[in-house]
Amino acid sequence: MKAALMAREFDVAGRLVTVGPTGDGNVNDTYLAVFRTTFSEERCILQQINKRVFPKPEYIMENMRVVTEHVHQRLEEEADAADRIWQLPRVIPAKDGRDFVVDSEQEYWRAISLIASAHSYGSVQSVEHAYEAGFVLGQFQRLISNLPVDQLHDTLVGFHITPGYLRQLDESLKTQQGQALLKSSHEAERCHRFIEARREWCSILEDARMKGEINLRPIHGDPKISNIMIDDATGKGTCIVDLDTVKPGLVHYDFGDCLRSCCNPAGEEVLDLTRVYFDTDMCDAIVKGYMANAKDFLTDADRQYLYDAVRLIAFELGLRFFADFVAGNIYFKTRYDGQNLNRARVQLKLCESIEKRERTIRSILEKH
Repeated sequence: MKAALMAREFDVAGRLVTVGPTGDGNVNDTYLAVFRTTFSEERCILQQINKRVFPKPEYIMENMRVVTEHVHQRLEEEADAADRIWQLPRVIPAKDGRDFVVDSEQEYWRAISLIASAHSYGSVQSVEHAYEAGFVLGQFQRLISNLPVDQLHDTLVGFHITPGYLRQLDESLKTQQGQALLKSSHEAERCHRFIEARREWCSILEDARMKGEINLRPIHGDPKISNIMIDDATGKGTCIVDLDTVKPGLVHYDFGDCLRSCCNPAGEEVLDLTRVYFDTDMCDAIVKGYMANAKDFLTDADRQYLYDAVRLIAFELGLRFFADFVAGNIYFKTRYDGQNLNRARVQLKLCESIEKRERTIRSILEKH
């Protein structure tokens, strides 16, 4: 088994006992490797990096090493005053000293330490869980806020640049296939009208960045609830994982995506749109937790655009799903015809719900 061969290439104490698939991620192939000495056991996560998603795996690993070393140093400096033991995975070096191993087929493999005695969840379990999700995200962003952004590679060029996704939609709609799919149902046409009505607004964050009101910083890039680890013993958040998408960006992307993914109890794949809404109670808990740490690095201008971030990221994902639908499903995996259209409908309905709750959401942001 190739995974077993690769596991032995990393600098882990002991002899390899087992390697088996773990997790339910849909990007990288992930395994749990178990090593034992005569007196101890060490477990680590072994992954084959998906080069179709990340064409420069060496950049991914350099970013991960830079960020983890920076955060580990800050955590050690603050440990005595912390209310918990904070963690972040460590990049385990290969035996040749590099951050990765390249196999005979030119595939890249990496090993990272396992966060033990903690688990993540696929959905928000309670208001307390929501608070911890916000608290962990704010803590992570605070810890990396003083990391010079030019030390990181932009590993996903164009990611979260909403006007770029709009251009992709426009190009797809110039084709016969795109026009046929657009006209294939009233729901497709309704999604298109919803997007068109917000065409001029969708550049709001990029416009603010271009004017110098908000600036690029290191971001996590994928702060969904399943990447927040909760300590089994205390019920408190202990770290955020899945650092593949760490890159330069706007902190608003992380903030908006966290709320988008956590505050829709129906999830992304629901078929009954009447169940889709933005839960302001969950929003309040997440914002309260987030601001406990984020107040140290957010500027007044940053705060001015937080509501727009929540609205925009839901809109953006709906736009991306719809653009992929009219392009013939070339990016997102689908299991049935029209799945990307339905995903788009869910996110655009969520965006609409956010718009209807604007006053409440803004009051939450002002309160905290």
